[in-house]
Amino acid sequence: MAKTAQQPVLVIMGISGSGKSTVAGLVAGKLGWDLAEGDDLHPASNVAKMQAGEPLTDEDRWPWLESIAEWIRAHTQDGTPGVVTCSALKKRYRDVLRGEGVMFVFLQGSKDRISDRLASRHGHFMPPALLESQFDALEEPTADENHISLCVSATPSEEAQEVIERLNLETADAATL
Repeated sequence: MAKTAQQPVLVIMGISGSGKSTVAGLVAGKLGWDLAEGDDLHPASNVAKMQAGEPLTDEDRWPWLESIAEWIRAHTQDGTPGVVTCSALKKRYRDVLRGEGVMFVFLQGSKDRISDRLASRHGHFMPPALLESQFDALEEPTADENHISLCVSATPSEEAQEVIERLNLETADAATL
């Protein structure tokens, strides 16, 4: 099968606890692409608010989304492929991030599945108590958005491999053959 042109930036998106960071790290590693953890781009005030169990408002999110969009633009303008994580729960948030060469990878799962994942996660500022607000805010990507959807029912490694295969991307080790 012939390989298609690689997407310069993949935005791994979904509810907190869906596996964005893990899958993104595996995809970036297999592709040899740059990786940015969207959570690291949150202002300290957002992190403090979430640690206190308070959902973020749109006003809280705009500077964070602009930071992620800036990272994406820098990569797409240079033609440098990359992978970035971002919940991107609402269409208007994705509108800030989208552009030529940007592909959204939506990791979707049931409340029960994601709740189980959150319960087993340690050291993250997003408490399980905010899960309901995440599902309430979620607007799944639609046909007019450049995206693929992936059910979070496999292992992270299998999910990462599925992303690579569905997007027909060339892994770093395959490129050296």
